[in-house]
Amino acid sequence: MNGAGFACGDHAACIRGALDVAEARCAADGARLTPLRRRVLEILLEGHAAMGAYDVLARLDAEGLGSKPPVAYRALGFLVDHGLAHRIERLSAYVACARPGADHAPAFLICRGCGAVAEMQGADGLDRPAAEAGFAIERVVVEAEGLCPACQEHSA
Repeated sequence: MNGAGFACGDHAACIRGALDVAEARCAADGARLTPLRRRVLEILLEGHAAMGAYDVLARLDAEGLGSKPPVAYRALGFLVDHGLAHRIERLSAYVACARPGADHAPAFLICRGCGAVAEMQGADGLDRPAAEAGFAIERVVVEAEGLCPACQEHSA
């Protein structure tokens, strides 16, 4: 895919870099990125589309790493808790974090054509207006649905 947020020049390098950041983040948090958790993160990193827990579980099962739903849900929960993945509420699915280790409130662009998901900065701008209104934000979810550049070209 092309277009800001929907492309990665060297996908293999992106995956390696994200895994290195994940290892460092877990070490700094005193947490363990077990082989299973690492594999779940790799599975999320392999595509730009959000994946449901059962999609992840199917991959794990095919690789002989587990076939029970708690296996996938625990690993995904760990990744979300440690800022390595996000849950896309609208899709009840997960994506790897594009900025692991950064304190941020991302916005997600979800392509209704191909299912690709791009993580963008965007929700961070709510902090100041909320504080001025005396509101303490605890959690922000911004999800926009539309067509990515490739799907726009395809439908034209």
